[in-house]
Amino acid sequence: MSLMHLRYGHVGRERTHLDPRGVCMPRYRIAWLPGDGVGAEVMDATRLVLDAVGLDAEYSRGDIGWEFWCREGDAFPARTIELLRNVDAAMFGAITSKPSKAALDELAPPLKDKGLAYRSPIVRMRQLFDLYVCLRPCKAYPGNPLNFKEGLDLVVFRENTEDLYAGVEFSPVPPELSQTLAKLAPAFAPFQDLRPDDYAVSCKINTRKGSARIARAAFEFARTNRRKKVTIVHKANVVRASDGVFLEEARRVAADYPGIQVDEANVDAICMWLLKNPANYDVLVAPNLYGDIISDLCAQMVGGLGFGCSGNIGSKLGVFEPSHGSAPKYTGQNKVNPIATILAAKMMLDWLGESAKGRAVEAAVAKVLEEGRVRTYDMFGASTCIEMGEAVARSLPGDRKEGR
Repeated sequence: MSLMHLRYGHVGRERTHLDPRGVCMPRYRIAWLPGDGVGAEVMDATRLVLDAVGLDAEYSRGDIGWEFWCREGDAFPARTIELLRNVDAAMFGAITSKPSKAALDELAPPLKDKGLAYRSPIVRMRQLFDLYVCLRPCKAYPGNPLNFKEGLDLVVFRENTEDLYAGVEFSPVPPELSQTLAKLAPAFAPFQDLRPDDYAVSCKINTRKGSARIARAAFEFARTNRRKKVTIVHKANVVRASDGVFLEEARRVAADYPGIQVDEANVDAICMWLLKNPANYDVLVAPNLYGDIISDLCAQMVGGLGFGCSGNIGSKLGVFEPSHGSAPKYTGQNKVNPIATILAAKMMLDWLGESAKGRAVEAAVAKVLEEGRVRTYDMFGASTCIEMGEAVARSLPGDRKEGR
């Protein structure tokens, strides 16, 4: 799977290999963001694979997640933002997110009256660094006992910075907003007499620029990787304004790729058709919320979130992660499947231009799954998280450190 069309000249650049003292420096600097819960465990297993494949990199640990929210009032500290401004790519583990009231309750006492509000650090990261592509490949590897059907190879392009995840929300609703909505939108009439704390408003914002560029990323990927079909996912028949913009722009982009088959599907219908006829689909492109939903469905069809890898990609930075959460009930048990994170590292290698190493990692994952001797609990096995990482590292080919 090539990610070369998503690279804009920043990643994989030639680095200075000698410091002022003449000491050889690593080719890449990678931000290492374990996060919360099982994030550290799956990242440790993945680091075994990256070291074994011979990536010439310096790993710089960054602070992110629930611990820093509770202790500092910021789950995405400024020092971590600065780190991300000075790396070639980042590996990210998992984070814990909780509703607003629970977040405030868990703040350190001196911070509780400071007017702080929790926001997901990964959502903030995507917006701050304009990581507008969320790329989620979902592939059924032979030998995986969790495959819904064999041979599935789906790729979801999810717009990553807009839509309902834009973070423009109101609860309680300010009276001036309620009054404005009552004047501008007749459909708001049933809500205009509600008290401000009796309802909430979340804005679904789809821009023409954002819609066009995620659609173009999907079509370029399809052309580069000789994929035959792109499916545009929307709900423009009901959510006419914002999804209408997305659909219009995606159609305009599609016209530039006459050699690629295009179809369209409502988000509710695609969930049904993916289960019924998954082989009919190839690349799917969707606004933020729908892309989140259908990528989890696709991940489940190829083994669940233990196999769901994700890339957050912009013009200057790529952040790669498993799509699962922090799984607090499993923290410290060394049992969670790290394959999703290892495959995310494979995506990072591809994006850095280390395509040979990326292919080697994927081949090693495929070999371990097909042999079936090492399986974590989700695959009905008893192997640990770190044992899975060790198995993939051992399965790398002997010439893995040669070439790019």
